[in-house]
Amino acid sequence: MLKLKNQIIALCAMCLSLTACAAKPSDHPDKPHHTKNGFKNVHHYEPTTFWDFLKWRLGNTRQKEQATELYNFQMAENDPAFLRQNRTRNTATWIGHATLLLQLNGKNILTDPIFADRASPVQWAGPRRVMPPGLTLADLPAIDFVLISHDHYDALDQNSVLSLRARPDGDKTKFFVPLGLKKWFTNHEISNVVELDWWEQADEPEITITAVPVQHWSKRSLFTKNKTLWAGWAMNSSGFNFFFAGDSGYTPHFKEIGERLGPFDLAAIPIGAYSPQWFMGKHHITPEEAMQVHEDIKSRQSIAIHWGTFTLTDERLDEPPKRLSRIREDKNLPPEEFIVLKHGQTIFLP
Repeated sequence: MLKLKNQIIALCAMCLSLTACAAKPSDHPDKPHHTKNGFKNVHHYEPTTFWDFLKWRLGNTRQKEQATELYNFQMAENDPAFLRQNRTRNTATWIGHATLLLQLNGKNILTDPIFADRASPVQWAGPRRVMPPGLTLADLPAIDFVLISHDHYDALDQNSVLSLRARPDGDKTKFFVPLGLKKWFTNHEISNVVELDWWEQADEPEITITAVPVQHWSKRSLFTKNKTLWAGWAMNSSGFNFFFAGDSGYTPHFKEIGERLGPFDLAAIPIGAYSPQWFMGKHHITPEEAMQVHEDIKSRQSIAIHWGTFTLTDERLDEPPKRLSRIREDKNLPPEEFIVLKHGQTIFLP
């Protein structure tokens, strides 16, 4: 009961948070995801309500059970000194949740960085880590680009962003954010930010970065629901293409992404936080749907993200990789085609 009470308090703190200050987007009638007051999904999606949230939380017993469950997740041994010095080998390191360090053609890219103990606007309540970050902020190399998928607290963590900016090389770190989120960074005195709408592109030396449509939602405080956009990210460079799905329900957008920007050499695809389906199913994908995304975007290799780090929903934290393993076996796919990494594990890429 105490845990539930703390979660409700954390929700209230989120609702009253003054850190969310969204720019009001202009209305583009030629863009179906734009509205006069913000943004919307375009594929048969009725957004859940606060009353749906209360129905789930107050009637939930599974979350209480998970508080006493232990998981045998192993932390990988890695080599931070190598990662800090590396500018020649392509690598990917899963730090945890949706945070991935990608080293591509001499550039260091970080996705949805969260190094905090809790995915919450406060650090005394809210979803708590079951595994520490696979790399610490001090372990990281100089970061060239950060990809932010949306404004939820497990994707846009204020302390992590400010810590990245405060590093000696932090002024050179460029943040790529969906439409409407640049103002949040400006309010925190971070100016090296590129804000993009769906299908808009930014050309960096040897890399083109594209914001792509996914099916999710945004809300960082009481009055900012869907005031900022959500997005996945595609990075196309000479000899290597990378896709970061961020957070999404299954949507026909993925096939379009594969047709327009694929095939991809590597993709980071979420596999967790899908239960109960009646509440989570429209904005999170199951392992089965994740495999479909892998196929839709024409990915040669995918990494499972958004699992095993925070207890956000009702399924056991070790259920998503087990389901993904059964799917691979049914399809006679090798484990490395859609790989499940340990926290902190580094793989070498072509």
